[in-house]
Amino acid sequence: MTPPAAPPPLGRVYAALTVQVLISAGTYLAAKRAMTELSPFTVVLWRFLVCGAAFVVLLAVTPGRKLPPRHAWPRVALLGLMGGPVNQTLFFSGLSRSTAAHAALFYALTPLGVYVASLVLGRERASTRTTAGILTALVGVVVLLLGRGLASARGTLEGDLLILAAVVAWVVYTTEGKPLASEHGPLRATAWTMTVATVLQLPLIPFVLEPAAVWASSAAAKASIVYVGLMTSVVAYLLWSYALSKVPASRVAIFSNLQPAVTALVAWLFLDEALHWELALGGALVLVGVRLTQTAPVKAAPVVVRAG
Repeated sequence: MTPPAAPPPLGRVYAALTVQVLISAGTYLAAKRAMTELSPFTVVLWRFLVCGAAFVVLLAVTPGRKLPPRHAWPRVALLGLMGGPVNQTLFFSGLSRSTAAHAALFYALTPLGVYVASLVLGRERASTRTTAGILTALVGVVVLLLGRGLASARGTLEGDLLILAAVVAWVVYTTEGKPLASEHGPLRATAWTMTVATVLQLPLIPFVLEPAAVWASSAAAKASIVYVGLMTSVVAYLLWSYALSKVPASRVAIFSNLQPAVTALVAWLFLDEALHWELALGGALVLVGVRLTQTAPVKAAPVVVRAG
């Protein structure tokens, strides 16, 4: 009798996701800063030009396959579209019309969306502990954001709907990205999809590149573009894909609920924002939710064997 396979060590996965959360928390601040001087479409285009160039270099210097195999192209194209132009254009456009607090709240729905999608696609089986963890973390995010004045931070309905649509695209990217990352590794999976995302942005160059405006922008705005282009779109995406290649998508997605708490701490450290009791309570609930989800037994979907 063959002994069951040992579960993969999760220390590196959790470390990778912790760094990913820290980087992503800074994305809200960097994106907002860049859009005080440049249009959302210009920021998105330059973001992908930076990350696309970085991934082309990574593919060139890394031994192994440079292009996806033929059977992987449809998935790569879908992920490039969802993770690139659709997600980022919707996110930046929505963020320019709404608030970072609203964006963080809507992105807190990501774990629930990924979990439901994984159940529908038959890639995971329902787990009471996982469901409880996701819902607990979601409550923690709501408590945290209410404490930070979400009720008074009124974003427009249009902006909120754009951000919600961006979340849907990110859910698709996460659920469909796991098979690609598991089969080809996080580096190639991310490089292929982000290179496709960059290619899809190229037709916009004559309309939104605005090189004179970018050159005339402040050093802070330029640094913000470099941050979202390299740290967010390269490093954070690679860490996300690495985690997806190791554990179920729902366990990866739950870490996105840590971002509002980390953002609040960053704002306290660098922007002198006050800390409230809601941060302690909301942060504790998020941590409990993450712990519940990570300790839930993995229930893979049953494999159906067809005769003939």
